[in-house]
Amino acid sequence: MITVCSTDGAELALHELGGDPQGRPLLFCHATGFHGRVWRAVADEFPERRNLALDFRGYGDSTEQDGVLRWEGFADDVLSVVDSLALDEVQAVGHSKGGAALLLAEIARPGTFERLACFEPIVFPPMGEGGAIGPGDAPENPLAAGARRRREHFDSYEDAIERFAAKKPLGLLRADVLEDYVRHGFQPDADGGITLKARREHEAATYDSGSLHHAYEQLDQIACPVLVLHGGDGGFPAMAAPMIATALMAGDVRAMPELGHFGPLEDPVAFATEVRGFLTAGADGGA
Repeated sequence: MITVCSTDGAELALHELGGDPQGRPLLFCHATGFHGRVWRAVADEFPERRNLALDFRGYGDSTEQDGVLRWEGFADDVLSVVDSLALDEVQAVGHSKGGAALLLAEIARPGTFERLACFEPIVFPPMGEGGAIGPGDAPENPLAAGARRRREHFDSYEDAIERFAAKKPLGLLRADVLEDYVRHGFQPDADGGITLKARREHEAATYDSGSLHHAYEQLDQIACPVLVLHGGDGGFPAMAAPMIATALMAGDVRAMPELGHFGPLEDPVAFATEVRGFLTAGADGGA
């Protein structure tokens, strides 16, 4: 694990997820409520790459920020990792919030990325466009309300894994991904059990502020090729994916109808296969 300093006093955990240490870096960015090490199963499908995954501020082993939470801060986290490792023409993969953070980072610093693959990025089209209304448009954000009720304590890692596996949505994750989520997303507590590393209120604040950034209006500033993937549940954010791809200068959209919003974590092999085809489509072969 590498520690990277970001803005607002946040210190980020950056994880090496295997592959070839001399290979071309591939950066993975996680969704709200998760952490970087849930990408291990996807990274295993890229043994020729140097696979890196960050924990965004307030998640996993990263510290929280000072002040008000803004999604632009997650973009700062991405750019801080790029700067810390002096990465050039980066290829990156993002899921949900992680995809939005990558798009916001490219908007803030054009030319940072060579290619981006984003699964259901949280980017809100204007109200009424295509009927796309995200969870942030509701008077009370149901995702934020759910986060505030999230269970933080379990008797053991095994207890948490068993309980999560028994019901949706975490029960949809491939078994080894769910285990990675629990074993690296919780920590031992003084009572002999385990406690969630990310505070519930921080996750809720992430959901509450998800519709406040203005990435959609600036997507036409992104020149690098972007693959926008989505699952088949038909709701937000899947339904926004085609509009996001159209708004980009070099966007493409790919449906994976067998998957839900946690798609990369449900079927890492199928997801990696789609991403590999896109990343290796560049003139340099992408490796």
